[in-house]
Amino acid sequence: MREQVRTVDHVRTADGRLLRVECTGDPRGRPVFLLHGMPGSRVGPRPRSMFLYQRGAWLISYDRPGYGGSDRSPGRQVVDVVKDVTDVADALGIGRFAVAGRSGGAPHALACAALLPARVTRAAAMVGLAPRDAEGLDWFEGMAPSNVSEFRSAGRDPEGFAARLIPRSDAIRSDPVRLLDELRSELPDADRLIVSDTGIRTMLLLNYREALRISAYGWIDDVLALCRPWGFDPADIRVPVLLWHGEQDVFTPASHSSWLAARIPSATAVLDPEAAHFAAYSALPTVLGWLLTDPGAP
Repeated sequence: MREQVRTVDHVRTADGRLLRVECTGDPRGRPVFLLHGMPGSRVGPRPRSMFLYQRGAWLISYDRPGYGGSDRSPGRQVVDVVKDVTDVADALGIGRFAVAGRSGGAPHALACAALLPARVTRAAAMVGLAPRDAEGLDWFEGMAPSNVSEFRSAGRDPEGFAARLIPRSDAIRSDPVRLLDELRSELPDADRLIVSDTGIRTMLLLNYREALRISAYGWIDDVLALCRPWGFDPADIRVPVLLWHGEQDVFTPASHSSWLAARIPSATAVLDPEAAHFAAYSALPTVLGWLLTDPGAP
C-alpha cells in the first residue's frame, strides 16, 4: 500500500497538455485505470464509490485528449495513451496498476498492457475492437450499418468525416438523448433493456454531454486512431488479459475479441451469449474483481 496518497483534478503531460482526471473509491486501495468509450469521458458509468471502497479499489478515469476537460492531441495513435496514463500515474504517485478499457477504450487498455509490462498488473478489454488491419478477420462482419458507415468514411475521407461529425456532435451536446435515439433502431433487445434503466440512462447522458462539452475532436480523433495502425502488436502482450464481450454486440462484434484472444498469449476470453454492447456496464464489477486479484498489485 502507498504511504502517501495524492489527488489531482488535472495533470500536465510531458508535452504540455492538460488532462482532466477523476478518482473514485478508496485512495489507499489498489489502483485501476478505467479508459472510457467513444464518445465518452471520465464521468462515464462506473460502480458506486462505496462498492469500490468495499473492494479496496481506487478507480482512476481521465478524459482522452479532445474530450471533456482534456486538451486535444491532433493525429494521435492508440499507442499514445501509454504516455498519458504514465503521466497520470506518476502525478498520483502510483507505481503499479491494473487497467480496463471499455469499447473505444479497450484498444487503449491493450496498448498499456503491451508497453508497460513493468507497471501494468492486469488488463481488461471489454467489448473492444481488433486492429483495422487484423489479418484473417472480416472487420465489418456483424457490425451495425451506422458503425460501418462511420469507420469506412473515416478511413476513406478523414476531413469529410470530421466535417460531418462536428454538427452532429453539436446537436448531441445540446441534447444527448439524440445519440441514444440515433442508436435505438440498431440496439438488440439485450441493449434496449439496459439503456432503459433510469440510472444507466442518466449516467450515459451525463457522459455524452461532458464528452462533447468543448468540441467533437475527441470523438473524431478516436475514430481516426482506430482506423490507423495502433502502434503496437497485441501479440507482444505478456501480462494477464481478460477479453469480455457480449455475443449479441452489433457495435463492436464479438469476433474482434475472438481474434485478439487467438493472438494474445496471456488472454482469457469471456463471451456472454445473452449479452450485447451495453452489458459491459453491468459486467464491470466482475471484471474489476478479476483485475484486483493480482497479488503483486499495490
